[in-house]
Amino acid sequence: MARKTTSEDVHSGSDEPSPATPAQAAAVAVRHLVDLTSKQVEGVTSMEPTEDGWVVEVEVLEDRRIPSSADILALYEVEIDLDGNLLAYRRTRRYGRGSTDIGGARS
Repeated sequence: MARKTTSEDVHSGSDEPSPATPAQAAAVAVRHLVDLTSKQVEGVTSMEPTEDGWVVEVEVLEDRRIPSSADILALYEVEIDLDGNLLAYRRTRRYGRGSTDIGGARS
């Protein structure tokens, strides 16, 4: 999805470069989520291009427990536009570390 740079892009005042690759889009989405939630990111679990940008699913540590096998993790869905601006984010699921996703069902 190549995009031409316009004078609006150059003068937008944003210090964030536009995400040109999936890896850059994921990094931008993670940065937005960390800035908003201050949660520790475990990793990116999926991403998909949309007409207007990217939807990135990020796994985060919601609640640290002892032992760590009792930690509570969560999946967040982060939407960014083609310029890397945050459009929306939402928590879609919480679960215990090590739990399995049987049949793809979400709780």
